[in-house]
Amino acid sequence: MTDQLAAVGVDPFDEAVYRVLLSRQAASPGQLADELACSTDRVGRALARLHDLGLVGRLSGARRRYSAIDPEHAVDALVRVRAAELDRVRSSAAELSRLFTSGRHGGGEEVEIVHGSEALGRWFVRLQQEARHQVRTLDRPPYALTTANPVEETALAEGVTYRAVYAPEALEWPGVLDDIRRLIGHGEQARVLPGLRVKMAIADDRIALLPLSLDLSDVRAAVLRPSALLDALVDHWELCWRAAEPLDAPPEGPLDADDRLMLSLLVSGMKDEAIARQLGWSVRTMRRRTSRLHELLGAANRFQAGVIAQRRGWI
Repeated sequence: MTDQLAAVGVDPFDEAVYRVLLSRQAASPGQLADELACSTDRVGRALARLHDLGLVGRLSGARRRYSAIDPEHAVDALVRVRAAELDRVRSSAAELSRLFTSGRHGGGEEVEIVHGSEALGRWFVRLQQEARHQVRTLDRPPYALTTANPVEETALAEGVTYRAVYAPEALEWPGVLDDIRRLIGHGEQARVLPGLRVKMAIADDRIALLPLSLDLSDVRAAVLRPSALLDALVDHWELCWRAAEPLDAPPEGPLDADDRLMLSLLVSGMKDEAIARQLGWSVRTMRRRTSRLHELLGAANRFQAGVIAQRRGWI
């Protein structure tokens, strides 16, 4: 085992798991355990720690499968946490990288097209790492690589503001709602908006990443730099944010956390079965609690309940 990553908080066994995963496109804890000749539980714990450090991401789907995050960016993020005094040097490196990119693409183009899932993932990481003030996103399925965003927790800890608008369909994907609730705990401001048709990410008001298609067989995205197009995307995001319903509901009022979340999901348009599944309830339990909410609010349906609860400041 090596300990080259010990300086950024990775122990030798976790580094061994990470190195094996780097050599694969994706793997389950059991597959990695076989290669490392150790228990699946030990590998699972190591993957959880690596996920918290932003070195691996969990892929979407019912099975537990993981993919390594590009070490060029993931390890750099850990270095930034451990060595804040290098920020000035890193800013210079980012400026040089932008000069290098503009030189390769004909100089200062406002729109750059990237192709493929890996390139899209690298740009999403880079966009977040270059953000100094805020990251704004519109999020909906499908997902080209992973539903998780391990870079966000590090950025939040460094004072970058995250505001995210999710489509209700995103909340139905395995693990997504749990990830959102965890990120809200770290400071993300989250809302949900039915009918969301596009995905995007905007860093400050300086750069945006916009997938051009939701067809995973043809992954293309536009990288937009300061221009009228970027201004239009910022305006569109702001309109979506104002129309969306909060997921990080305030704690005031007689509702507990589960009821507040359930009410937010009801208002978002999610079906009863999907809400029950995400909250770990039976559909019968979920509908019983919904009926109790309707009685408490004097509402005849979920939308009326949302309006009344919003007026009272409960969501």
